[in-house]
Amino acid sequence: MYKNLDPLLHSQLRLAIISMLVSTEKVEFTHIKEVTEAAAGNISIQIKKLHEAGYIKVEKTFKNNYPKTMLSITHKGAKAFETYVNDLKKYINPK
Repeated sequence: MYKNLDPLLHSQLRLAIISMLVSTEKVEFTHIKEVTEAAAGNISIQIKKLHEAGYIKVEKTFKNNYPKTMLSITHKGAKAFETYVNDLKKYINPK
């Protein structure tokens, strides 16, 4: 009856990142850092894991000689998030 929750999304910080991306087209790295209050290095590690899984797209550019990292969710990431939420609902309200 219960499915294992996606371990990639079951991490608090990765879930926070994906949750932000589900509701908007793109999110800047600095915004994630402000909202989550996580260390930049930890965020970078979690972004790398999500990117390697194909859940997010990472765009790196420069603005006024400062690096700018923009993230967006992929179709695969959106489906994984939807599945994760539905599986979690089954834990909360089993039938």
